[in-house]
Amino acid sequence: MEVEKTSARMAGVQQQMKALIRAYGLEKRKVLEVGSGTGTLQDLVPDYTGLDLASSVQRYYHKPFVAASATAMPFADNSFDAIWSIWVVEHIPEPERALMEMRRVLKPGGILLLAPAWFCTAWSGEGYEVRPYSDFDIGGKFIKASVPIRKSMPFLFLSILPVRVVRFAQHKLDGGPTRLRFRALQPNYEKFWVPDSDAAVSLDSYEAMLWFRSRGDECLNCGSDLGELNEVRKDLVLRIRKPDVGRRL
Repeated sequence: MEVEKTSARMAGVQQQMKALIRAYGLEKRKVLEVGSGTGTLQDLVPDYTGLDLASSVQRYYHKPFVAASATAMPFADNSFDAIWSIWVVEHIPEPERALMEMRRVLKPGGILLLAPAWFCTAWSGEGYEVRPYSDFDIGGKFIKASVPIRKSMPFLFLSILPVRVVRFAQHKLDGGPTRLRFRALQPNYEKFWVPDSDAAVSLDSYEAMLWFRSRGDECLNCGSDLGELNEVRKDLVLRIRKPDVGRRL
């Protein structure tokens, strides 16, 4: 658990969340954290609830905590004014169900910060980046040698751009809600080689943006669908729109 706290501090998560809370007036709103871990962010707002699959972390909380899956949250519809979820959704084998649940429990006009680790890699689970060449057969050595190239931003961008263009075109032609496209990975729960060795899926921020926008939601830190094609990794700040339900935030 100390690793989690150190990582959060190094990444400036608390500063990022404080800025988000100020920017969208969430200081006195009802907030849910999905995948809350040891609750390192529980004191950023007074009205906070943490949700995590691991019941063992409850001892770290002095605010409400619920042990449950992000794909089946035990909350009524329209229960929260805001949700944040940081480095979590990539660990959920059925990420679309988790996104549907977040939309369901948010009030109309509610704010969602979605910040998974985008583009988790298939080779992370086997530790290709950190293990010596002697650990691998010929095929494994080739994979290890290719990792620096495949991790580079130009390679990533060129590999995802054609897919994004196709998804953009499909979205415009179909007009209705999109399905969340993602790549299933083989998570390694036994050996933590590198961050996200235990990731279950690889997600594209552009795909997630289209998923929400196709349902009428607003991305508060995005440009147009076409303009966002060049954004490789972006945490999404979304306002959930439910035109047939109650008040807005």
